[in-house]
Amino acid sequence: MRFNVRSFRTGLVAGVFLSLGVMIGLILAVNLRWLSLGTGNTPMGNTSTSPSNPQVSLAGLPPEQTFVEVVKTTMPAVVNISTTRVIRGREGIPQTPFFDDPFFQQFFGDEFFRQFEIPRERREQSLGSGVIVDSSGLIITNNHVIAKADEIKVLLNDKREFKGKVIGTDPKTDIAVVQINAKDLPTIPWGNSDRLQIGEYVLAIGNPFGLNQTVTMGIISAVGRAHVGIADYEDFIQTDAAINPGNSGGALVNARGELIGINTAIITQTGLYMGIGFAVPSNMARSVMDSLVRTGKVVRGWLGISIQDVNGELAKQFGLKEAKGALVGEVQEGSPADAAGIKPGDVITDYNGKSIDGSTALRNMVAQTPVGKKMKLKLIRDKKPKELEVTLGEFPREMAEASEGSSEAVGQSAALAGLEVMDLSAEVARRLNLSGSLKGVVIVRIEPGSAADEAGLQKGDVILEMNHKLLKDLKNFKQVASETKGDETVLLLINRQGRKIFFVVKP
Repeated sequence: MRFNVRSFRTGLVAGVFLSLGVMIGLILAVNLRWLSLGTGNTPMGNTSTSPSNPQVSLAGLPPEQTFVEVVKTTMPAVVNISTTRVIRGREGIPQTPFFDDPFFQQFFGDEFFRQFEIPRERREQSLGSGVIVDSSGLIITNNHVIAKADEIKVLLNDKREFKGKVIGTDPKTDIAVVQINAKDLPTIPWGNSDRLQIGEYVLAIGNPFGLNQTVTMGIISAVGRAHVGIADYEDFIQTDAAINPGNSGGALVNARGELIGINTAIITQTGLYMGIGFAVPSNMARSVMDSLVRTGKVVRGWLGISIQDVNGELAKQFGLKEAKGALVGEVQEGSPADAAGIKPGDVITDYNGKSIDGSTALRNMVAQTPVGKKMKLKLIRDKKPKELEVTLGEFPREMAEASEGSSEAVGQSAALAGLEVMDLSAEVARRLNLSGSLKGVVIVRIEPGSAADEAGLQKGDVILEMNHKLLKDLKNFKQVASETKGDETVLLLINRQGRKIFFVVKP
């Protein structure tokens, strides 16, 4: 390989000046941040202190020491989580008909096939991070870090290793809680993620690529990120602090040493960090954790309405000054919303004193509200402001079960790869405002960038036919999908909100 020395030297000189500029800018920025911290700003969220959890005091520290002190007090509470999963037989391995074909077995003989034999059991290992949030050994992490694990090991900052026990998981927010048998452990105090501001400095602490106790710095790039396709309930903090494989479940802390997020995922085209990372906000994570610890499950608040975002045209039609709020499309009979007097066409603009930007924000707020609590709503009805009070119910169990654990990924065809569907039950059909007699499967997840995504399919679409074959249920869908060749184009007839549309999905 040729190496251009001139280009290298030129780039080196330019790189030196660029690095100096970045360093000067960083020192100035940190200095400004330090000055602002000394103006009497109070810490957010829980500010309780204990011997194992000292509150970070930055007053009077020189600029270069501010983040050093934050790291010293928070890093001991971030742990390494390693999991082991026992995979049996051919699980997780692409199937081929040749190994089970009697003709091929007879023709090639046993010796030929013996070299391709797969062990009956094999162990799959993965790494992630976690955060100690209680000195008695309670750890919060991501659900995908410990999902399906047969063994969980937790390595502390002081090199002690413990066996982890799962207290509870919530795939809908990608949060899990693990317990270890220890006491007097260091913790990180909770911060209030509702008061975060774009541009704040943050530190991401975790174990990327198994490199224990790694810290990266960045800023909050955005808050309230939704429709990312990572979880059902999304309200992500976006940051440019470097996050890589192994960081999942680690801590995102602010300049006061408070836990304001659980690092969860990145957007990438290479599998590695590209400047966009996401963290579950601390308020959502804490609410889920408290519910899991208290009841072993997540109990969510429920209004009983279907809602949508408000765009510019809808804002004009409903008499809104700006395109904000959640437009009510349906009110379930007998629901808390029905009892409170909410009607289709209402635009909810405020939830118990908090302004509503869109449907996702309202959905998350309702889910995190304790069951039985009375909340005040401000809304626009017939272009006039109105106030109501509603007592929240519990999200119905049958609706939760209909959307948990009953979907299946489709991997038989390249055209259908990245598509996840589930049976269209009567309850799901009702939620989608469809006839209860409709047959087919409903799309619950589409992998971004997949063939189905490129074709224009959406979550909530009901697949009625595949290649001109009527679909009755999930079992029937899998059967038809298995008859589709790997590189074959698939023709789908779908029902989208009552309209029938054909889609051609090319692998």
